[in-house]
Amino acid sequence: MPVKSHDVTMRRTVNLCQGTNLQTLLRMEDLFMKKKVLSLVLASAMVVSLAGCGNSSNDAPANDAPAAAPAETQAAPAETQAPAETAAPAETQAPADTTVADGKIALVTDGGTIDDESFNQATWEGVVQFGDANGVEYTYYQPTEDSTEERINQIDLAVAEGATVVVLPGYLFGETLSEVQTTYPDVNFIAVDVSEGDMTAPIESNAYACTFSEEQAGYLAGYAAVKDGYTKLGFLGGMAVPAVIRYGYGYVQGIDAAAQELGVDVEVKYTYGGQFYGDANITAKMESWYSEGTEIVFACGGGIYTSALEAALNYDGMIIGVDVDQRSVGEGNDYNPVLTSAMKGLTATVVDKLEGCFAGNWDSFGGQVENLGLADGDYLGLPTDGDSWAFETFTQDEYAELLAGIKDGSIAISNDTETQPEVSEGVTVSYID
Repeated sequence: MPVKSHDVTMRRTVNLCQGTNLQTLLRMEDLFMKKKVLSLVLASAMVVSLAGCGNSSNDAPANDAPAAAPAETQAAPAETQAPAETAAPAETQAPADTTVADGKIALVTDGGTIDDESFNQATWEGVVQFGDANGVEYTYYQPTEDSTEERINQIDLAVAEGATVVVLPGYLFGETLSEVQTTYPDVNFIAVDVSEGDMTAPIESNAYACTFSEEQAGYLAGYAAVKDGYTKLGFLGGMAVPAVIRYGYGYVQGIDAAAQELGVDVEVKYTYGGQFYGDANITAKMESWYSEGTEIVFACGGGIYTSALEAALNYDGMIIGVDVDQRSVGEGNDYNPVLTSAMKGLTATVVDKLEGCFAGNWDSFGGQVENLGLADGDYLGLPTDGDSWAFETFTQDEYAELLAGIKDGSIAISNDTETQPEVSEGVTVSYID
């Protein structure tokens, strides 16, 4: 089990001093003093650590919650991790068991909040859903700045405060995961929306990462919007990263397919905001689109939807949400401008992997980087609940037929992020800087 050198420890201490309060520093100082002892103890408790699972509860998760009692949290490592009491591999890993050992789940956000109505929130909801259903303790940590160094600092803190499973949402964790998976070989890491291309080292057996076929969700949204009568559409991406590009290019492909079926001319405006939040400049651009006749905009990139939403309401326009069902963000207005949302199964994926971990089945997926699409399960789609299905002419029967075609491969959707999709003669796409 690799142990950091004194120099690395001192570097991490300096970094933590820049963004952590006094209580946390005292806890981390205590951790460093005990690290060699902990390493020997943890080595003898590999079964417990590899399972990374637990059965205690925490119904008030908060970033500062673990700071309450540092002496108790860090105390008596020999007792809390004694292999004679908790390991018992013959019993705890028996197929009939549903819980392998004690543990704690931590989620570290990518810098956003757990109530962002998007990616971080959906991932956090998976942690909460599993933790509450199974009596497992959980909490979350939010980096104080957008940097790999700070994301690692928060993971250091999570592990110091007892986390045995750490959930990491978003491609920004690629470099972070590459480092922490070897720093903490006895902690399990679940990285959602992290690809091999995002990482700087091969994935280790204590880590799992997955991406989604966003082009399929984008296709569904674009196809449905045109089938519902929209012929002047827009796409507002956040940063031009692979996941956002796949959403956007899939959206264009779906628009084109529906336009060909209906025999209608369609105009599409396409741009990236270069960030994952809305601001006055992006709102102004969206207002210009709506004022020029754009009817609906697919807002794809975290909080950037706020600019599209604000502009849409000023011009009686519509938007399409992303990642999760964002119908709720349009409530409280004269009308709800959210037609639908291009979703991916963030919550369900987190729950599924936590269930596998705590049931002792980590080896069935640990060490893998997967891409999840409709052929693998219901990982992508549009919301079909009555309150969220706002289409007027596009029916759920048509939607079911479309899903079936993607699942069986009869509808082919390109996931190429390098080349703009080809469109038919009646479709015009304007790519705008």
